[in-house]
Amino acid sequence: MRGKHVHVFKTHCTRLPEEPEFVLLEMQSLLAEGYKSRSQMARVVTENWAAQNIYCVSCEFNSILRTAANTRAIDFYCGACKANYQLKSGRHWNDQRIPDAGYQAMISAIKSDAVPNLLVLQYTQQWTVRNLMLVPSFFFTETAIEKRRPLSLNARRAGWVGCNILLKTIPPEGKIRIVADGVTADATVIRHQYQKARPLARLKASLRGWALNVLTVVHKIGRIDFCLRDVYAFEEELALLYPDNRNVREKIRQQLQVLRDAGLIRFMGRGQYSLVS
Repeated sequence: MRGKHVHVFKTHCTRLPEEPEFVLLEMQSLLAEGYKSRSQMARVVTENWAAQNIYCVSCEFNSILRTAANTRAIDFYCGACKANYQLKSGRHWNDQRIPDAGYQAMISAIKSDAVPNLLVLQYTQQWTVRNLMLVPSFFFTETAIEKRRPLSLNARRAGWVGCNILLKTIPPEGKIRIVADGVTADATVIRHQYQKARPLARLKASLRGWALNVLTVVHKIGRIDFCLRDVYAFEEELALLYPDNRNVREKIRQQLQVLRDAGLIRFMGRGQYSLVS
């Protein structure tokens, strides 16, 4: 299947543009001139590309706006629905983990439901977009955050503790591929995927973690149709994530009901379930 080009919309108001233009996935590499640091080059070029090409997945607005300089953790926002976005970019693709900022700040953001939608961008040496993945804000849990070692006493920020986002712990519903191997998905499909999982956002942050971890192990079963016994097979794995919980099986049954109510799985009767495609 041939991929569609990413849309660019030239607008500064909160209304839907009428006639979108189509562009290729090339970035404006000339913006990197005058910078010596590779990280500065990447920031300038990738943020410019995102500002011109990324649309809001939370609503029908076809562009996102840059936040003010030095805004912490948030790089873009939607002028219509106010959804927030953070951009992480690099030349190398890692679908297991990506580095983030401070550990404690990230945990606090998760607990207070203040995490922005995450855009993970991979670009080539020729400054073209290779991959772009969206992780909706409501897919972040404390168990998806890995604490890094404190910086050494000789470091400028001695003792500072960073973190990694463990992408491998996030279920497939939370890893939406806007661009995959240079091929762009249709915006309608991307928005549908986002809206399909959005009922999870209605759960309290303190409760959402269990539901997402159960959804993750359901995918590990490797089948569309599964039974309660299949999920129980991951009881020890879930118990390690929640060592204070002494009723893991009861919690599994409860979270399967939560996932059913969210429209992500179907209850087929007599302990039988099915993933919603």
